[in-house]
Amino acid sequence: MNHVKVGIVIGSDSDLKVMKGAADMLEYFGIGYEIVISSAHRVPDRTIQYAKSAEERGLEVVIAGAGMAAHLPGVIAACTSLPVIGVPIQSGPLEGKDALLSMVQMPSGVPVAVMAINGAKNAGIFAAQILSGKDPEIRRKLKEYKERLAEEVNAKAEKLKRLGIEGYLSE
Repeated sequence: MNHVKVGIVIGSDSDLKVMKGAADMLEYFGIGYEIVISSAHRVPDRTIQYAKSAEERGLEVVIAGAGMAAHLPGVIAACTSLPVIGVPIQSGPLEGKDALLSMVQMPSGVPVAVMAINGAKNAGIFAAQILSGKDPEIRRKLKEYKERLAEEVNAKAEKLKRLGIEGYLSE
């Protein structure tokens, strides 16, 4: 795996199961990453220091996952010029909708690219796409990945055509 290029930040260890999807995709593409727990509300100084030092430590992208009030991606984006990808975590009485809205509604000048609720896997893929602009090996792996996705869909389409609905569902 290459040197660490992506920082994954989670506000709580309860976010780890979801955010593992981002780590898995980064590993698939051979992209080095680090993962840390740092809450925007409980340890704001630590979170701000992490964001401010990210670029000098060699990071190129930050993925931040948070639930409920979900200010973690926004705080990080406010403190770095690196691209920040937010992953709203399904939690609390609003099931992640509050997290989604807080990330999507960032003020002008402080953008956060936002994935779907629990969309950590796509966050890892999107980070790879960002990095692929200057890394031909990552770009090659992304093309292979997309080709594999297309092959899987084509195989399923052929199977459905061959077996029909009932036969497909009974397998």
